[in-house]
Amino acid sequence: MNGGPSGFYNAPITRIFVIACAVFTVLAGTRGHSATLGVSYQDILKKRQFGRLLSSVFSFSSTPELIFGLYLLYYFRVFERQIGSNKYSVFILFSLLATTLIETICLGLLKGPTFNTLASGPYAVIFASFVPFYFDIPVSTRFRVFGFPFSDKSFIYLAGLQLILSSWRRSLLPGICGIVAGLFYHLNLFYIRKIKFPNAVASFFSRLSWPVAMGGSSSTAARRNIPRNAPRAVHPRVEVDSYPPSAPFASMVEPAEDSIATLVSMGFDRSSARQALVQARNDLNAATNLLLETQSHS
Repeated sequence: MNGGPSGFYNAPITRIFVIACAVFTVLAGTRGHSATLGVSYQDILKKRQFGRLLSSVFSFSSTPELIFGLYLLYYFRVFERQIGSNKYSVFILFSLLATTLIETICLGLLKGPTFNTLASGPYAVIFASFVPFYFDIPVSTRFRVFGFPFSDKSFIYLAGLQLILSSWRRSLLPGICGIVAGLFYHLNLFYIRKIKFPNAVASFFSRLSWPVAMGGSSSTAARRNIPRNAPRAVHPRVEVDSYPPSAPFASMVEPAEDSIATLVSMGFDRSSARQALVQARNDLNAATNLLLETQSHS
């Protein structure tokens, strides 16, 4: 099971988040601060060290946590491709704020030696992402190991289990709070799923000069080959199958295979994915929105 095309193709927010976590963790390790990472009840409610709270979002406490955490963040880039970078930015911000609020309440109620300090790292985003992973990503392969049933999703769950138990009580509470925050987002609390950042936010991150993995320019190159005077695509809220294949731009752009693979990895069938990409002129975000709208109306 994979999250679509390799690399951070069409996932600039995830790319920046992964790089930030790696850099902050390495810096904390080289300065000898790894042992002091984490957030306690006293730090938040008494000392009001909110700067420490912010730094703990990006820094893992140990190398194993960093490995499993970055692996899960990298895999969950599929959700940025699915809902678009503008909405995924809101998802990250909401997960961080909601999880921090829930953690603060829990630390106040459970204050004591048992849950004195919480583990450091982006547990909020990682475990909030397990909610759409459970509800929205279909199982494509099932198999048995020594008689026990498994699926291709089992490996992701096992990585999450390893991470949530990595520091036992210190990591268990942040993981549970992250899952609760993800459920709030899934339930569309305060209509949060309709909110998105302006296009300039995603454009800013996508233009940063970080290394781009292979396969990331195919759809861009395809769009650049479209003549300037070609008619602009309109994305009405209609069924994907109603798009006429004889439209002027239908024959100009053949959907990129990696874009089709991305949509298929989200659970859409190949035929609908191809038609949506043709209608959206190889714009993966627009094609995803068309497919999601089609599902919501069916």
